[in-house]
Amino acid sequence: MTGVGAGVSPDPGTTGVEVSPDPGETLLQPTPTPTTTDAPTTPAPAPTEAVTPAESATAEPVPTAPEESPSQAPAPTETVVVEVPWTVDPAVTSSTIPLGAIITALVVLVLAATALAVLFRRNRRLRPAGVPASAALEAAATTTEIGVLDDAHAVALPTEPSVDTVATVRFLMVLGEAMIDSSAPVVQVTRTLERVAAINGAPDVEIIALPTALLVSVPGRTSMQTAASSAGWRQLRLHQVQDVLGVADEAESGSLDPDDGAARIETAVSAPPLYSGGVRILGYVGVCAGLAMILGGSLVDVLVASVLGAAIAGLQVAAARLPAAYQALVVLSCAFVVAAAVFLLSRTGIDVGTLVPLVAPLVTFLPGALLTTAAIDLATRQMIAGAARLAAGTMQLVLLALGITGAAALVGVPASELGSAASQPLGWAGPWLGVLVFGTGVVFHHCARRSALPWILLVLVVAYAGQVVGGLFFGGVFSAFIGAALMTPVAMFAATRPTGPPALVGFLPGFWLLVPGALGLVGVTSILGEDAQALNTVVTAGTTMVAISLGVLAGIALGSAVGRRVGLAVTRF
Repeated sequence: MTGVGAGVSPDPGTTGVEVSPDPGETLLQPTPTPTTTDAPTTPAPAPTEAVTPAESATAEPVPTAPEESPSQAPAPTETVVVEVPWTVDPAVTSSTIPLGAIITALVVLVLAATALAVLFRRNRRLRPAGVPASAALEAAATTTEIGVLDDAHAVALPTEPSVDTVATVRFLMVLGEAMIDSSAPVVQVTRTLERVAAINGAPDVEIIALPTALLVSVPGRTSMQTAASSAGWRQLRLHQVQDVLGVADEAESGSLDPDDGAARIETAVSAPPLYSGGVRILGYVGVCAGLAMILGGSLVDVLVASVLGAAIAGLQVAAARLPAAYQALVVLSCAFVVAAAVFLLSRTGIDVGTLVPLVAPLVTFLPGALLTTAAIDLATRQMIAGAARLAAGTMQLVLLALGITGAAALVGVPASELGSAASQPLGWAGPWLGVLVFGTGVVFHHCARRSALPWILLVLVVAYAGQVVGGLFFGGVFSAFIGAALMTPVAMFAATRPTGPPALVGFLPGFWLLVPGALGLVGVTSILGEDAQALNTVVTAGTTMVAISLGVLAGIALGSAVGRRVGLAVTRF
């Protein structure tokens, strides 16, 4: 049959045939017939089970509610293990302290603890039988215990008050001035003068001690004796500090007459240096060389620091007789000379660092002990004294920073490069050797007695060992707390030995070793040089200063508690 009716439409499913619709006719869209291979219109759930091709060809599509699929599918494997990022890793995992330094520090601490234990055992054998430790300590604790910041031990007062109130007031004034000039904290000066006054029949004495002034008032039956004087305008050497604190010990025990005590204090503060100018200059060279090794300087850095240190020591000896008003110019000039020399050397192409040869010669001007004493005053609620000393230390840093930035502007070396330091050529043993050289130089430059040399070295080695161990577990800032907390009891117990210096003489060099002022110097200089990281450096320096002061207080408490237990009379700092 060859004809096709006009009203009959071909099967749409037939292939190979074109259908031409009439102009007025609308064609219906063909509906595809679903087959078993067509994909379902709903989104496929997460692949939870393996499906074979045969099953997919025969299985009827079953609609699944979207809310049921999460309950049926287990959690993906990648979300089971949760990675918790650490913003700061533990200090022990990121520490760069060499293993040899850590082992040496641990050996030093073990040996120091063993020596103290032997000392305690020997003291117990020497104590009379049947006498408790508290009774053996009581007589000395009321006069020489450094750690008592409370009134746990009352001083036995005489039954009759002293008649010579004028002599007592004069002795209190002379002793208080000398203790302030010895860099003693205000709380120690106040407690010492109160005990001396009580021993001499003036238990109602009123003491106002400040870093630059002293006020003593002794009320009487009919009148009141009051005296005031300036203080803090001179800095005593270590042998003078030892003599002053020795007089204070005797005065607190009641074995020293006020007139004799005042005469001995005046003799101590007017005593000439123990060593000649050449020996003191050589000692300062040792201080600079030792600190350069502690800071990790190269051999060139140590040599440059030693030469500049000799020049600065010579200037100090020459300017010793200048009035106090010109000391600020001396600090500024020394900082300018040292910085200019270091920056000129760095521009010549010599492989010399900037931080090490710059800080080491200026260590005598760094207010590390001043800032730490200020933090102790603030911690013991002596706000005026602490704020005054803090301001004085900050001013010292500003003077140093002005000299350094002026030299940098003249020579052309940016102040922001002060943080660079060379590597330690002697390895992990270099800083330990530097501690010994530093301590020896301190003894001869600051005129400590030679009998105090081994004790000062012991305190410095323990302080550095504590800082190394603290840096391993707690990082840089808290390491200063550990070092100060460990060196303070050692200095306290060294003061109980016949050849040991007072505790203040023992750990003043420890303050200079921990050097919180070095970080502060770099930070203030960076601020003047518009360094964006300077604020972090200054905050770190301030935190380190507070950590050292708190470590000293913790060490005082520890040493006093152990001293009471074993009947060992520890002495003041």
